[in-house]
Amino acid sequence: MYRITKVLNHNAVLALNMEDQQENLIVGKGAGFGRKPGERLEFPGPVTVYHLEQKCDRGNPRELVRRIDPVYLNITDAILLEAKGTFGEIDTSILIPLADHIAFAAQRIRKNAPLSNPLTPDIKALFPEEFQVACRGGEIIREHTGVRFSDDELGYIALHIHSSLESMQVSQAMQTAGIIRECVDLVQQETGLTIDVNSLSYNRLMSHIKYMAVRMLKGEKLKMDMNRFMQESYPRAFQIAGEICRQLERTLNCQVDEMEVGYLAMHIERVFEIQREQ
Repeated sequence: MYRITKVLNHNAVLALNMEDQQENLIVGKGAGFGRKPGERLEFPGPVTVYHLEQKCDRGNPRELVRRIDPVYLNITDAILLEAKGTFGEIDTSILIPLADHIAFAAQRIRKNAPLSNPLTPDIKALFPEEFQVACRGGEIIREHTGVRFSDDELGYIALHIHSSLESMQVSQAMQTAGIIRECVDLVQQETGLTIDVNSLSYNRLMSHIKYMAVRMLKGEKLKMDMNRFMQESYPRAFQIAGEICRQLERTLNCQVDEMEVGYLAMHIERVFEIQREQ
């Protein structure tokens, strides 16, 4: 049983859960239609319940949800439903931070002050499914507001979506993409060659670093040690891998398992070999 505390629009309300006395955001078609503050009810139709717990960079979510234009809450709910359709389960606590981000981005775009994102190509390659969900989100945003989001803006939405899938903050996902860009630059400097960002070896390297970051955050470890072999056979790739792992440690503020270095070196050496053959 819920008690309505504030009606935001026809499709969104704030309501107190009578069991735990926690205020939640309830979003769903017609969830707020004809409702009044103080009304007690069980919502008859399908709705999504969002707990107002996750901290936001721009303030308390309980305060933010009252300031954000409700249309962006509905838009973000639709985007998260798209994400659920693609990935299954996601962490819905990103609703308020993402809605706040989208609302602020739309405001900037209307003022002709959009953000650039130098890591957009890397985000597309690193998180392709998340970016596709973000693209569908861009269509939803345009349909509801008339505002068109560029690929750079959609890249930031993709990072939010990725953060809902892994134990990773949006800033960490952004930093991981940046580290991969640094990795590619470092390999190019060492070889004097230009890496094809559309190549299979490049995408395998990016995927490996992505999952390595996830393993670090979850405390998971590899079972096979390739360090000695890679260090003796491919010292240059091993040295670069060590530098990248140290950078990841600083970025994610957690320890890299030593065996990760050898596996990363193997992927870097594959890039070396393919570039030499071209």
